[in-house]
Amino acid sequence: MPTAPINTCILGVGLAGLTFHAPFILALPDLLTLHSVLERNPKTPGGKLHERFGVQTKIHRTIEDVLADPEIELVIVGTPNETHYRFAKAALEAGKHVLVDKPITSSVDEAKELGALAQSKNLVLYGFQNRRWDSDFLALRRLIDLEKSDPQSIGTVYEFESHFDRYRMSLKGTWKDEPLPASGQLFDLGAHLIDQTLTLFGRPSKITAFTQNIRRLGSPDVEDTFTIYLQYPAGSALRYPLTAILRGHIISVKSPQLRYIVKGTKGTYTKYGVDIQEDQLKAISTPSDIFSNIYGLEPESMWGELENLEADEVNIKKSKWPSAEAGCYIELFRNLADAIRNRTELAVKWSEATAVIEMIELAHKSAKEGVTVQVPQ
Repeated sequence: MPTAPINTCILGVGLAGLTFHAPFILALPDLLTLHSVLERNPKTPGGKLHERFGVQTKIHRTIEDVLADPEIELVIVGTPNETHYRFAKAALEAGKHVLVDKPITSSVDEAKELGALAQSKNLVLYGFQNRRWDSDFLALRRLIDLEKSDPQSIGTVYEFESHFDRYRMSLKGTWKDEPLPASGQLFDLGAHLIDQTLTLFGRPSKITAFTQNIRRLGSPDVEDTFTIYLQYPAGSALRYPLTAILRGHIISVKSPQLRYIVKGTKGTYTKYGVDIQEDQLKAISTPSDIFSNIYGLEPESMWGELENLEADEVNIKKSKWPSAEAGCYIELFRNLADAIRNRTELAVKWSEATAVIEMIELAHKSAKEGVTVQVPQ
């Protein structure tokens, strides 16, 4: 017997709510229903959701109204970072399932508390690490998983470099510029880079990090640039020691921007340009565009390049490595709905999202103290 769609409320109708959440809820009516949104001061009768997609839904003005609404089953926390823990905790205590945008919390202790609370109430608690479904990340995973005998295999990876760089010489004038809990680029873009790295290689043994407010704009306590070194020793899973270098720079003058350089014993993978889904989601006229044959599919001009050592171990052969699989953030929402209705395994486990916050805390400690920090195993 078919089950009813999950009544969902999105907290916040800014970039997160309107770009990364609402389109997918609206695109999956058999699984999810956009029951309501939290919008404190709508300027029009239908609010920002109606302005963006022409959709009429209930508008709650306060978090208390959301929590008191018995029809809501799932709450998506897409509000400013400092509110994530407080709103997620309140929703869980009210008996709602919760999806929390990244960063899930501002501290590991908060993340662990939420995890224990959700478990005690038998509720689904999900971290929004959507960039596991970037087209180029899916392509990279496929490359790393190639048999070592494949002529395009890069062999055993020993260095992984991942970037989210951009050029911006002014502040955005939003809460992201303020010295609030979970502010700064490490909690913002760094959360994605760290999650992808942990997904590929697991927990590192050591972290060395450098952070700075390189533009000297706004609060000096809010970093706009970071570099993190994650060190992995050789062992059962790794033949050679591996170093992961994660970088987010705010005044990088380059087009397209560097995304990945992955070096292995048989080759190197280099990729420029960022997954196209965000730009597409900002521009779509209707959520059904998510199902078009161009959504999430990188053009060939954006595919990564391989340099493989030939059999003579002297010459190098160059080739393209296609981002053949379209990016598909929608799979996160399908998995979330399936976990709520059928108790299937979470694709993003809360413990994994918590580990991201732990690495950010350790990176901040390393940068502040100027030391390499051991990662608890």
